[in-house]
Amino acid sequence: MRAKNASTAALVGIWMILLTAFVVTILYVGRQLLIPLALAAMLTFLLAPLVGRIERWIGRIAAVLIVVAMLFSVVGGAGWLLARQLIDLAAKLPDYQTNIDNKLHAIRLPTGGALGRLSHGVSELQKQLPDSLEPPANAAGSGPETKATTAARSLNVPAGQQPMPVRIVESQNRLPQILQNAATGLLGPLGTAALVSLLVIFMLLKREDLRGRMIRLVGQGRISATTRALDDAGSRVARYLTMQLLVNVSFGLCVAIGLYFIGVPNAALWGAFAALLRFVPYVGVWIAAAVPMLLSFAVSTSWLSPVLTLGLFIVLEVINANALEPWLYGSSTGVSSIALIIAAVFWTWLWGPIGLVLAIPLTVCLAVMGRHVPKLQFLSVLLSEEQALAPHEECYHRLLAFGLDEAHDLAEAHVKANSLTSLYDSVLIPTITLAEMDAQRDELDAEQHSAIHHHIQDLIEDLGSAPPSKSQLAADKAVAEHTPFPLSPPTCRVLSVPARAHRDELAGAMLVQLLRQQDFDAENASALLSSGELVEMAAKSDPEAICVSVVAPSTLIHARYLSAKLRAQLPRVKIVVGIWGATENMAGAGERLRSSGADEVVVSLAEAVVQLAKFSVSIADEMIPGPIPDNEEDRLQELARLHLPDGTREEVFDRITKKLARIFEVPIALITFIDRDHQWFKSQVGLPEEIAEAQQTSRELSVCGHVIGNDELLVVEDLARDRRFANNPLLKERGLRFYAGAPLRSNNLPIGSLCILDVKPRRLSEREKRLLEVIAEDVMEELSRRDSIGAPSVLVA
Repeated sequence: MRAKNASTAALVGIWMILLTAFVVTILYVGRQLLIPLALAAMLTFLLAPLVGRIERWIGRIAAVLIVVAMLFSVVGGAGWLLARQLIDLAAKLPDYQTNIDNKLHAIRLPTGGALGRLSHGVSELQKQLPDSLEPPANAAGSGPETKATTAARSLNVPAGQQPMPVRIVESQNRLPQILQNAATGLLGPLGTAALVSLLVIFMLLKREDLRGRMIRLVGQGRISATTRALDDAGSRVARYLTMQLLVNVSFGLCVAIGLYFIGVPNAALWGAFAALLRFVPYVGVWIAAAVPMLLSFAVSTSWLSPVLTLGLFIVLEVINANALEPWLYGSSTGVSSIALIIAAVFWTWLWGPIGLVLAIPLTVCLAVMGRHVPKLQFLSVLLSEEQALAPHEECYHRLLAFGLDEAHDLAEAHVKANSLTSLYDSVLIPTITLAEMDAQRDELDAEQHSAIHHHIQDLIEDLGSAPPSKSQLAADKAVAEHTPFPLSPPTCRVLSVPARAHRDELAGAMLVQLLRQQDFDAENASALLSSGELVEMAAKSDPEAICVSVVAPSTLIHARYLSAKLRAQLPRVKIVVGIWGATENMAGAGERLRSSGADEVVVSLAEAVVQLAKFSVSIADEMIPGPIPDNEEDRLQELARLHLPDGTREEVFDRITKKLARIFEVPIALITFIDRDHQWFKSQVGLPEEIAEAQQTSRELSVCGHVIGNDELLVVEDLARDRRFANNPLLKERGLRFYAGAPLRSNNLPIGSLCILDVKPRRLSEREKRLLEVIAEDVMEELSRRDSIGAPSVLVA
């Protein structure tokens, strides 16, 4: 089978080479006709919109004739002005002869230097050669050898008295020959111009018919695609030519102004010359710069003028090439830079200077047709500026051809430009799929297959060790947009299980890494475990959510089977099935998976992170009250002895809570005491009015009850993300998100807490935690002092 495919590919390659050679031959042989045809097509394209506007008023024929007459009038007027400028320049050239001679004398080699001595030595050697063309000194001024000079030398007549040879030339009238040569030089361009004019007129008159024939010829029934291709090509060429006209006119204007101030004669002529020649890619601007430089060399008495002229062209071209053209053109051509250079060389070889002018429009049209017409797609691959290989194809190619190092460079560049999530979703997972497809077709042996998996595993581990970069993709931004709170610290424990094979385990490793970067407690199961072992592992690890990882060619059958077994064993766990990279028939697949026990179906790692972040809030449907300590009765007796939960406020404690709120910059600060059924507020700052008036809440709803139950400092950075408090109505209704409380101990028994609350999540440093415990100790010292003197502090009504 492989031998047959190879022979077929070789045969197709031979036919493509022969067809290309045939097309190139036709283009080269028929260039005398094709050049006017291409020029006429470009002019028709540029003039068609103007003709369309005018013909609404005076009809098509009159509009075409008027537009063509206007075109040639403009061209003729510009030519007449340029001719006048050239005649004026020719009249002034003799006046510059002195400056030219002086500069030529100035650039002669010095006789004393090394180069001068070398030149003198070469001249002496030439004189000594036997076949030297220079006559001997005594023969200076002698003419050619004749019979008379031979006879005179035989008679020993002195050289100075020898007869001078005389040549008789018959006079001829050369005027007819001169006229014939001039006519021959003019008739060629005039004939081409006449042919172009005729073609332009008839193309403008029959432009709809020509367009329809082009659609039928190229599209072969694909009318919509071919129409889009023609419109795309037209818009790109129009934008390119419009922007190029604007840039070139600006360039010519700047050249004319610069040359005028430099002092070069006929500056307007050279500005127009530069604007015109800049339509010729790559070399036109330097051809335009050559003549003003030579002229400045002739006119100026110093070297400053030629240097300024050269600098003017260099500065303007650098600004245009690096600033104006990228900004104005953008992606208007859609052709790669190397393709433009090769096209310029090709069309110049075929058609000469006209081919160089037409190279970019022709190449743009070919690239656009290849983008929209399937049979011409090879043109888009060869010419367009689009990336030759998709990122995942490039990664797969590098892994196969070069190994881990090249693929690692690609991955790092992608992460820097986008994000780690984007790399996993759009590069590495599709790379795994490509490798699996090739392995199934026996195009990838077992050793290569295993190496690809090892390389990707190494990439995941290496990229995971680097600090996460700030996301620049909408997929990553969706995590923050669709999650009602920050992602740290979540309370959802996640287990990723592979649906079938090692490829699913690799995708699960990517997901686990992303979740851990968001502070999830996540674990990835091995693909070596059977489905029963995976279910047993899930039961032992007791996760709140499980993600079933599926990478093609693993199928939905494996995911449905595993989801059903997990649901039967763990009825309350949240199950997410990730069909990574799937795009087709997801509605039907989602329904079948949900019927098998899955709660959600996702197609990307970014979407999975979002969904699991949502689950982390809804995992705990019921609020978890604080535990009852073992020494509950002793604690209650100590609280009763102090007579604290009596509803009276004391100024000393109010000062402490106000100071606490200022130090930690929080809206709420409390001193609370917990009895058997209630939480009492001895002092408070910032509580809602209805709670402050009641001076108490239920113990079951209090966060301070957990401080009492565990008898230690409690910091909850996000109450909405903690399963103990996520559904606490007292906290949810008032939007409270942060809590930190230190126990108040009397005789080593926890009787209350000193706590602060905020409406936004936040973190406490170790220093701040210690400060809160120190203030709690100060509160208990105040209570001990008051108890020792037997009198309360100043009461507040």
